[in-house]
Amino acid sequence: MKDAPKTPALDHLPPPGSPDIEIARAARMRPILPLMEEKLGIPADAMLPYGHHKAKLSHAYLDTLKDAPLGKLVLVTAVTPTPAGEGKTTTSVGLNDGLNRIGQKSLVCLREPSLGPCFGMKGGAAGGGRAQVVPMEDINLHFNGDFHAITAANNLLAAMIDNHIHWGRDPVIDPRRITWKRVLDMNDRALRDVVIGLGGPVHGVPRESGFDITVASEVMAIFCLASDLHDLERRLAAMIVGFTPDNQPVTAGDIGADGAMAVLLRDALQPNLVQSIEHAPAMIHGGPFANIAHGCNSVMATKAALALADIVVTEAGFGADLGAEKFLDIKCRQSGLRPDAVVLVCTIRALKMQGGVKKEGLAAPDPSAVSRGVVNLKRHIENLQQFGVTPVVTINHITTDTDEEIAVVSEVCAAMGAPIAVSRHWAEGGAGAEELARTVLDRLNSGKPEIELLYPDAMPLADKVRTVAQRIYGASGIQLSMRAAKSLAEFTEMGFGNLPVCIAKTQYSFSSDPGLLGAPDGHVLPVREARLSAGAGFVVAICGDVMTMPGLPRHPAALDIRLGPDGEIVGLS
Repeated sequence: MKDAPKTPALDHLPPPGSPDIEIARAARMRPILPLMEEKLGIPADAMLPYGHHKAKLSHAYLDTLKDAPLGKLVLVTAVTPTPAGEGKTTTSVGLNDGLNRIGQKSLVCLREPSLGPCFGMKGGAAGGGRAQVVPMEDINLHFNGDFHAITAANNLLAAMIDNHIHWGRDPVIDPRRITWKRVLDMNDRALRDVVIGLGGPVHGVPRESGFDITVASEVMAIFCLASDLHDLERRLAAMIVGFTPDNQPVTAGDIGADGAMAVLLRDALQPNLVQSIEHAPAMIHGGPFANIAHGCNSVMATKAALALADIVVTEAGFGADLGAEKFLDIKCRQSGLRPDAVVLVCTIRALKMQGGVKKEGLAAPDPSAVSRGVVNLKRHIENLQQFGVTPVVTINHITTDTDEEIAVVSEVCAAMGAPIAVSRHWAEGGAGAEELARTVLDRLNSGKPEIELLYPDAMPLADKVRTVAQRIYGASGIQLSMRAAKSLAEFTEMGFGNLPVCIAKTQYSFSSDPGLLGAPDGHVLPVREARLSAGAGFVVAICGDVMTMPGLPRHPAALDIRLGPDGEIVGLS
């Protein structure tokens, strides 16, 4: 192993606790082309620069990587989210910085942020503190136009469907049975249900419709699961957009939209290269949410990263019950990828909240609350062990954490055979993540786990949903609405019964009730609707009150974002 490099000159950065945007803006970025050539051996002519500090990998270069030997894959997931925050992306960036510091050729592979959360409640997704990817403002806002391309492709298809009906083309589409929605990369509850085509015959056929947020589009899922451009176009053509009057499916290929959609997505499908504050390489591509979609960055980015680096750190959205389950049961099932190690992120603050402490009381030491809330961590460890992997648990350290509180978590992890590392990357950058990096490296060197998927392809769709609900969420069973049960039966009759399931539910609880904290069991998972994503290759089960078009909170982040006196962005986090 190489000696750890000296700590990068971080003295010029604002102190920990400063707004993330101020820390990111103070970072001294290196030009992206020579940095990636030095760190990963990517020739300059294989990269398409988007300014000085961002670039895309060309399709031609991606083709040369297909037969390259692959590095080791580390999946970062987390306990159940709370308003206190867990820092999964921050930990992924910090771990990658730490691995690079101890001499490893490591690359972090992340999802792109959506504008919805940036201007809503959650904020951006470029990390935090001294463990960030930069340029932070560019990554959080319009990043290289990828999401806009997905939005445009989705809405082109919607326009072509309505045009197809307007001109009476074959196959005939029943306006009452159109399943395709328009999308927008913004939280806007008023668009969930709309009526379109008003104004008379020249303006189309009036019908009910609605909008989803871009990250929930099947186009986004396909974008992240396609293996190359040809697979992208094949999947787009297979998307079912509606039905004929005699209930036969109509696809995007049937109405001839797949080719133009693929053209709109061509450049966006090239993965994006950026850097961390400490100049460690990062790849960011695709961005489905894990509460309403499958929650992983693109397969193309992950495989390219594995061909370029010895270790790839990637994340799956929200808690392990959502992101990690879908990473394994959907992304791994379709791509053939398997993680070599899993990191489970928790914070003492989150465990206190799971133990019943209100947000305003989290700074006070309370080992007994941690003891009550640690059941949430235990459930996530047990769930991952069902897949054949015991995670490395990391405590994303906060200055108010006490030794007594950390000891509670350490004792539980020791009893479950899970290694644990305290990581201080938020305050100290890569230097604060070296303990975690060495613990992960030890796990990688101990052999590859035998990953077992949760259910076989042949299991009936309803039983797949029930299996996830019972084995991962602790439910006693599921309650299918008549509409959902009918849809699942129809999907099976159409030949899609072998697909995996993508469960859309609240991220704040193992149950469908966001108020049920800890590790509830015996609850029933209500499935109100099922949607077929034939091109993406999974069936979505929509549960409880979860929405595929979020709304803005009472005080959206947009109220605090503005331009400063010199034109700089203020308030983005």
